[in-house]
Amino acid sequence: MTATAVSVEAEILAALSTVYDPELDQPVTELGFVRSVAVDDDGVEVHLRLPTAFCAPNFAYLMVSDAHDALTAVSGLGRVRVVLDDHHDSEKINRGMAAAAGYVGTFGVEAEAGLDELRGTFQRKAHLAAIERCCRPVLAAGAWTLEELPLLELFDLPEGPLKSALLRRREAIGLPTDSHARVLVDHDGTPVAKSDAALWLRLAAATRVSIEGNAHFCRGLLATRYAEVDLVVSNTRSRS
Repeated sequence: MTATAVSVEAEILAALSTVYDPELDQPVTELGFVRSVAVDDDGVEVHLRLPTAFCAPNFAYLMVSDAHDALTAVSGLGRVRVVLDDHHDSEKINRGMAAAAGYVGTFGVEAEAGLDELRGTFQRKAHLAAIERCCRPVLAAGAWTLEELPLLELFDLPEGPLKSALLRRREAIGLPTDSHARVLVDHDGTPVAKSDAALWLRLAAATRVSIEGNAHFCRGLLATRYAEVDLVVSNTRSRS
């Protein structure tokens, strides 16, 4: 493979690393969902795969669509084709993507609505889990008490992947990311009351555990379904 081809593939994987499984809140590259990447003179073809043939069609379509959008945003790739393999609705999804039919156009009467509401639900869950991941080490370090935590601002969080992940999730649901924005806020940006902080953090922890448990389970299913070890992963791993 030439240096140029390696560079293009790296660019493609970097773009795909911005595509998240909506429920597991991790990039498809890290989850092993990228089966193959092929580049030729006409463009790029990416094949995606999922842990089972019966993953929810709306989740599957969302990932394929997001992958296509991420790649079309990369200049100079030419024709972009994203194909879903081994899913019970692969043919329907791939046909709809090729025709640029959209989710409702692809599934017709089977689609109750568009995907914005579904995406928003999982973005809010990801935000809640990201808050808990940031607060846990702050409390463990003893710098802040549980009673003081509702006063914690983004400025007070140490720089690093956990804070970066929280900022990314705040941006996704339209919350401010300035230094003096409160960390413990609901999905509308309303600060959590001191009296509610303990209960709220327990809910956040349960959400995080659920997301991480599902991700671990899906990795196991994927490894069982595809015995080969040629998972395509991004060289740059991000902490969710």
